[in-house]
Amino acid sequence: MNYTKVIPCLDLNNALEMARFYNDVGADEIAYFDSKCTKEGREANIEAIKEITRQIDIPLIVCGGIKKLEDVKKILYAGAAKVCMKSAALNNKGLVTEVAERFGSERLIVTIDLSEVSDAVAYAQELQKLGAGELLLLHNGQVPNYVEKVKEIKNAVTIPVIISSGSTKGTEVAELVNATGAQTVSLYSLEKMDIMEMKQEMAKEHIEVNTFQSKISFDLFKLDEKGLIPCIVQDYKTSEVLMMAYMNREAFENTIKTGKMTYYSRSRQALWVKGETSGCYQFVKELKLDCDNDTILAKVSQIGAACHTGSRSCFFTELVKKEYDDTNPLTVFEDVMKVILDRKKNPKEGSYTNYLFDKGIDKILKKVGEEATEIVIAAKNPDAEELKYEISDLLYHMMVLMAEKSVTWKDVTDELADRR
Repeated sequence: MNYTKVIPCLDLNNALEMARFYNDVGADEIAYFDSKCTKEGREANIEAIKEITRQIDIPLIVCGGIKKLEDVKKILYAGAAKVCMKSAALNNKGLVTEVAERFGSERLIVTIDLSEVSDAVAYAQELQKLGAGELLLLHNGQVPNYVEKVKEIKNAVTIPVIISSGSTKGTEVAELVNATGAQTVSLYSLEKMDIMEMKQEMAKEHIEVNTFQSKISFDLFKLDEKGLIPCIVQDYKTSEVLMMAYMNREAFENTIKTGKMTYYSRSRQALWVKGETSGCYQFVKELKLDCDNDTILAKVSQIGAACHTGSRSCFFTELVKKEYDDTNPLTVFEDVMKVILDRKKNPKEGSYTNYLFDKGIDKILKKVGEEATEIVIAAKNPDAEELKYEISDLLYHMMVLMAEKSVTWKDVTDELADRR
């Protein structure tokens, strides 16, 4: 589907919190622009980029600290979806081609500051030939004929053009989008903005934006005698059941419109947006209807506690329980990794894990190599029973190595997902 993308920029002083916020409130991508990198002559903050990408589900664009191909490699390997370069392209146009050929044009944005470049149209055409995948057109409030210049460049190239806006108002952003015909807008204001709210304002100005739309009309839902439908709420990452509440038509429509779970309180006989007073919002990730059309399943990003008692979930009072093996194969690796990371942070006397950390990377690598060899030997044995033990040993030592090198399972699974 073609729609206008909205990309807010992160405040470097509070980048991680802002990234989590924009991940929930409707941003299509997020931009991490570290202008200090070039000024201070340092590399991009790779650890910050890694931490941000581990916390969000949408693409991250990184700009700053790029001088050579190796810099781009580090940024992309840290989890960024795209890099954006400005001075690096001006100083070394060959770098644009290098990056495009190595990583693909779709991962490269080149910035043109219209207040600095004399012949922006010619430069834009040159960048397209060199391999740029997208162009970001800056104006910094110093280009009075910005709209006309954007149109000229759009007509001169065939690659997507990103416009920039310092406004926090959806109507003003919509006006700029409509005037330029651009399909992506970068918001360089560092104020905290509800992007879903901004998109609703843009939609009123007949701009196609990525918002929630129910595939089934509320008229087809089976409601109780009071016009309500129950909604079961799960954490979208862990599938933990958080709570159950009711919706009427207005609550459902407000949920779709705002992206924030909205319910109908039977006791107060009024709508309530979850988190409006407590700050414990539930941001919609997915809504499903059951086979009888009489129950909604919501998967959400839960901020803080779901229960008014302060508990993460409302379901904490045990009634009956049978002893059973509740090992979840999907979470075992994360559980073991948490223990390993805890040992690294809080050493425990006599711990083999701490022994490995104390001995250092060479000892850890030696053990990984030894366990890999043990797997080969065990695999030659007709009885596969021994193999599972050797594989477990390798995985454990591999996780110690991951902890030592600050690699997470999300990093690995994200990389595997990219290869599918």
